[in-house]
Amino acid sequence: MPPGRTALSPREGVRLHAFSTMGVGGPARWFYTAERPAEIRSAHQWCAEQNVPMFVLGGGSNIVVADEGFAGLVLHVGVMGVSMAADSGDTIVTAGAGEPWDPLVRILVEQGLGGVECLSGIPGTVGGTPIQNVGAYGQEVASCIDRVVVFDRVRGEFGEIATADCAFSYRMSRFKGTDAARFVVCQVVFRVRPGRPTVAYPDLVTELENRRIDTPGLPDVREAILAVRRRKGMVLDAHDPDTRSVGSFFMNPIVAAADRERIASVSGERVPGFAAGGDRVKIPAAWLIERSGFVKGHADGSVGLSTKHPLAIVNRGG
Repeated sequence: MPPGRTALSPREGVRLHAFSTMGVGGPARWFYTAERPAEIRSAHQWCAEQNVPMFVLGGGSNIVVADEGFAGLVLHVGVMGVSMAADSGDTIVTAGAGEPWDPLVRILVEQGLGGVECLSGIPGTVGGTPIQNVGAYGQEVASCIDRVVVFDRVRGEFGEIATADCAFSYRMSRFKGTDAARFVVCQVVFRVRPGRPTVAYPDLVTELENRRIDTPGLPDVREAILAVRRRKGMVLDAHDPDTRSVGSFFMNPIVAAADRERIASVSGERVPGFAAGGDRVKIPAAWLIERSGFVKGHADGSVGLSTKHPLAIVNRGG
């Protein structure tokens, strides 16, 4: 190795289909798994020295990899570890970006800590949750994030970004928006506390009613969420071909009441929706997609829509 060059030994020609829930993708020119934050910096420096691009990969549950692969370094973030500490009645949970998300949710629920129970069953890793402000069934991860530990690729240094500076909004953050690709998430620090579960969405309410649970606890809500997601093919299952996808990536559009009425006049039926403040309403994307002509189970060769709902594009094989 020439003097001053970064010591890094990435593998070459690693096929990426195995690292994506969609199950497709060609090879990475170089591939490296960073198990410590320091290795993330080394990978960044190596790419700068080699003058090659770097793509940061987590759980692979929200990417589609082209057949030609990636002509640079794929940095697989594998920083692990979970620690907990008490702070004035709250619990501070620090989790490595490479930790699988759902097992962390299970641990917190088992310890009676609320705030993420409705996010059960979501695939991927901890590091991906703040990037798109993961949310489901009435909860968003932003509500319990205290700060995000990152490597800043512009400044070449580590830092912490407080929740207030993450620019969280509906399925959005600065990590996905204005500062896309600038930061590599190393750890996420959560602030959670004992509490009652969030029971807001109709699907969840109905599931709990069917189970005859009038006063649900956190474990009840977690199990109900997992059941609802499983019926929709939204819990990874090797025996369910509908889960060979990147999940439900459509955002429910928030529109003015007048737009809702206009859609109703075109469709000829009542448009479902949820109040979103003021005269605005959130319309289910699934309803809109089906009425545009793409129903669940739609197929085009080896590509299709989930047979359980129209929000997931599925790889049928090949």
